[in-house]
Amino acid sequence: MERIAPKTVGADLLDGVPRQRTVLPAPPPARRLAVPRARPRLPLPTPAGTPFTFGYAALLAVTSLIAAQAPPSLVYALYQGSSTDVAHLVRSPAVVLLASALWIAGGLLSPYALAFVLVLTALERRIGGARAACVFLAGHVLATLATEVPVGLAVLAGDLPGTSLHRLDYGISFGVAASTGALAGLLRPWLRWPLIAGTAYLLLTDLLAYTDPMTNWGHLIALTIGVSTWPVVRRWAAVETPAHLHRQGDR
Repeated sequence: MERIAPKTVGADLLDGVPRQRTVLPAPPPARRLAVPRARPRLPLPTPAGTPFTFGYAALLAVTSLIAAQAPPSLVYALYQGSSTDVAHLVRSPAVVLLASALWIAGGLLSPYALAFVLVLTALERRIGGARAACVFLAGHVLATLATEVPVGLAVLAGDLPGTSLHRLDYGISFGVAASTGALAGLLRPWLRWPLIAGTAYLLLTDLLAYTDPMTNWGHLIALTIGVSTWPVVRRWAAVETPAHLHRQGDR
């Protein structure tokens, strides 16, 4: 005879009691992703952020130191050999155009030295080093040719003496003026027009002083060259901007 185990008293009652919900621990509050804050950029070149401006500025510092410490006769010989006068442009245009851009007229205390650092740094950050170099060289080369070619023609016509073919002409000022004009096109209007007006006023004041009219005309021509690049540099800046947004910034 099969034995049946007696039911536990109250088992049916327990089966009818609804099962209690399992209480899970509350999830930890979601951590907010740390969004890196944009660091304010110093208006100075850095090796990682603006390699062209930084390297060029270092080179100019070396040549300016040489010009300040070397004997005057040696400095004059270096300037003479780097001069973009008509005689040198006829013999070796490429070499002398590059060599003349290795010096700062007036040395490191020249206003163009400070303008070079500030303007080229800002321009390179917006369009990149290679493109900033193209703008600088365009102003340097084209403004030099625009001022020296008429001198050569005037000598041929007999309007200027032959000594004008050996006029000292060197420095970075044409490139800086062109870079300033180009940079203005990338700024907001409330910065753009005061920059253009202020730069043009200074250059016109120098021209009216008539101390070095050929060079002063070259500065105005270079500024105009920079302004004429606005459509190009704006396209370059539109391409370069995403790369800067994802870059870790200048350190």
